[in-house]
Amino acid sequence: MKILIADDDPQILRALRVTLTAQGYGVVVARDGAEAIRAAIEQKPELFLLDLGMPELDGVEVIHALRGWTRAPILVVSGRTGSADKVAALDAGADDYVTKPFAIDELLARIRALTRRTPGGEPPGEPSVALGSVTVDLAARSVTRSTAAGERQHIRLTPTEWRVLELLIRGGGRLVTRHALLTEIWGSEHVTDTGYLRLYLAQLRKKLEDDPAAPRYLLTEPGMGYRLVTG
Repeated sequence: MKILIADDDPQILRALRVTLTAQGYGVVVARDGAEAIRAAIEQKPELFLLDLGMPELDGVEVIHALRGWTRAPILVVSGRTGSADKVAALDAGADDYVTKPFAIDELLARIRALTRRTPGGEPPGEPSVALGSVTVDLAARSVTRSTAAGERQHIRLTPTEWRVLELLIRGGGRLVTRHALLTEIWGSEHVTDTGYLRLYLAQLRKKLEDDPAAPRYLLTEPGMGYRLVTG
């Protein structure tokens, strides 16, 4: 797999190039946003690691440009820790966000997670996922729980609960921002109505989680959005 690293810090570029090459990845580097776009077009990498604070074009502008023609995963690696910066990058099309300084093990784990995608970078059409004893089948539009007696118990979801859950599943374990969920389900005029999401996530947790107060699968990323972790 070929990874493009775009960062204006030469030490970060050097460290990541050495580390990723040692892990068997092919590495392409860029020192500013414009160079990153040129390298992306010429080299066609299969994954991007982008800083936000780059000269020429900043990271968000690069993400917008890339998303015009590629679905390759984009992992932002940035020193900006504010939720507004994270949300802007994710809404522009980034798949995940790691803040500097970072643990290399975490970065490698995020890269592995982003590469576990279907061929061509397309999400699966109608996946079926397991949340402990609960199975969600998007094709059948059904949710069932396995009982101690080995039976399948049907769980009824409202249309809106189903839509929220479906969008999180199709996120493939990646963060889905509040902005994206609100826009997709209720429309752009409701992007500030975060109470809707808190309500429906609470309802979904009551129906799907063993302990709704300590969820294992429907996770909140404070100030940013939600992530569904399967298994």
